[in-house]
Amino acid sequence: MQARIAQVLDVPYTHLVFALPHEFNALYRLHPRAVIEALFASVQHSLSEFAAQARWMGVSGGQAAFTLVLHTWNQELGLHIHLHAIMACGVLDQDLWHTPLRKPDYLFPTRALSQVWRAKFMAQLRQTTQAAEPTGWLMSSQQRQALWKKDWVVYAKTPLGGAAQVLQYLSRYTHRSAIGNERILALQGDEVTFSARALGKAGEQGKKRRLRLPGPEFVGRFLQHILPTGLKRIRHYGLLANPNAKKLALAKAALHMPTPNPVAQENAQDFMARVAQIDASQCPACELGRLRVVQTCQGQKRLPDPLAARHTGTGKPQQSRAPAAQGP
Repeated sequence: MQARIAQVLDVPYTHLVFALPHEFNALYRLHPRAVIEALFASVQHSLSEFAAQARWMGVSGGQAAFTLVLHTWNQELGLHIHLHAIMACGVLDQDLWHTPLRKPDYLFPTRALSQVWRAKFMAQLRQTTQAAEPTGWLMSSQQRQALWKKDWVVYAKTPLGGAAQVLQYLSRYTHRSAIGNERILALQGDEVTFSARALGKAGEQGKKRRLRLPGPEFVGRFLQHILPTGLKRIRHYGLLANPNAKKLALAKAALHMPTPNPVAQENAQDFMARVAQIDASQCPACELGRLRVVQTCQGQKRLPDPLAARHTGTGKPQQSRAPAAQGP
């Protein structure tokens, strides 16, 4: 959050989601890097192409500002490959900022966007898989035809309420793993019990339920969300890309935003209090107490093996445990 405060523009933001059909899950298990790179490239080209069209922004060739975040899981730790896009509503052309033609907080029709994205992804995937496999394309013609006929899911959520909520979303979800400790409810024998929201069931969607899995299956589901080495899960495009720092400054000038003082940068806690009226130091449980840092712990490069046995003074084996984390 602290790193992104200086990049936020004083305009509405929209949250879009691009979800790959599950028919690509098998291909992802064989060539995860090829599928992910094709996904990022196709979404980036689709959003940039729409943003550069006069029919949506009133000007041709404008440059957008958006961030893409990759998720590969659903609540049950199954494969659900999708990209979150946080995009500013508007584009920069020369030194002028242009808002969307339809509404200041509306970007593009999702149906038209999904059709363009589908075509770009299929073309990009064919190109990337040719490098990954001597035979090139790894799907049959029947499978490809079925995917062309299927409606791909792209939807835009209710526009986020300003810069503070954009940063809050990014800081909360970008570095999250497939499952948090708070969702693991019990370890009984060889089984793991964890909580999950109901998926796609009428009347139950969003409700919490318990799911019990054998230990090996739970570990297998979790491990399929570990990305290939060196692959970036968070990527910034357009005005937010590193080479475009000067253009981002032009966009801020066009929006009459004050120039930040590098000597007196606002910290994330003060920013949230000023913009979103959120007190980050307040206890979220009782809403009365104050959170404070009691210790900052250094991260460990390797966690101790939880099954490694050690002997106590009595000679009885005892399982070793990682030191308990301490914090606020």
